[in-house]
Amino acid sequence: MSEARIAVIGGGLMGAGIAQVFAAAGHRVCVQEPNPEVRAGVVSRVRANLESMGLSKGAADLIETEADLGRAVCRATYVTEAAPERLELKRAIFAELVQKAPPEAILASNTSVMPIGGIAQGLATAERIVGTHWWNPAPLIPLVEVVQAAGTSVATVSATMSMLRSIGKKPAHVKKDVPGFVANRLQHALWREAISMVAAGICDAATVDECVKNSFGLRLPVLGPLENADLVGLDLTLDIHRTIIPELDRHDGPHPFLEDLVDRGRLGFKSGEGFRRWTPDEMAAVRARLVEHLLGAQRGGRGE
Repeated sequence: MSEARIAVIGGGLMGAGIAQVFAAAGHRVCVQEPNPEVRAGVVSRVRANLESMGLSKGAADLIETEADLGRAVCRATYVTEAAPERLELKRAIFAELVQKAPPEAILASNTSVMPIGGIAQGLATAERIVGTHWWNPAPLIPLVEVVQAAGTSVATVSATMSMLRSIGKKPAHVKKDVPGFVANRLQHALWREAISMVAAGICDAATVDECVKNSFGLRLPVLGPLENADLVGLDLTLDIHRTIIPELDRHDGPHPFLEDLVDRGRLGFKSGEGFRRWTPDEMAAVRARLVEHLLGAQRGGRGE
């Protein structure tokens, strides 16, 4: 894969971000995007993002765009699909990829929650279809979950993980193809309990966020949950679980409190109010703090 030819299907936020990472690592990238307005802005968006990160804008010159999927992938050795999260759309794209990409090309999906087996079901050459869940923003989050479906070959997983390491990512092998993979299952388990506590009046949303950011959230970059359990002792962990596990939220679907917020048009930043009210300045400040934090973590990881 050292001379990989990269194709990215979809030129939106994630597709452009993924293309940027490959281009910044020196790979030529073709981004296929059917919407002419989105397609026209891909390279300029990448160039602006590289500049904001303090990186050379020249990497954007390694990216070209294409409207036709067949032309975009006909010479590719590695294809990443980054289309909207609709199963039938992804299945249609992969059916076309199987026919139009070279037979040796790896075909990866950036779905964040859909089982890869469902996308690949019934398609030929399932052994080369793999999940690669990148996190947003793609250039700043190191993790990419590499999801091995029942039909995915070990060789495909190995080559994909090697490719991702070579461009500076930290791939994680997900050995069982379950909805949400690893990190999203953990994230949404936390969200489920957070929503439940607000709904029950235990505290307000701001208090939940402050409790996370100012306690175990500070440890998470260096101490994962199971490392922490080993650190404090599994006997203590077991004693704690005997008390707290029965008290945790048991909803087997979205919490009615969340459904009610959405029904009332309280969509978060999109509407200016979700769990909390947000002014434009507050929203801009949150976004700026996030980017500053992620850039700082990335520079620290490079020893700068």
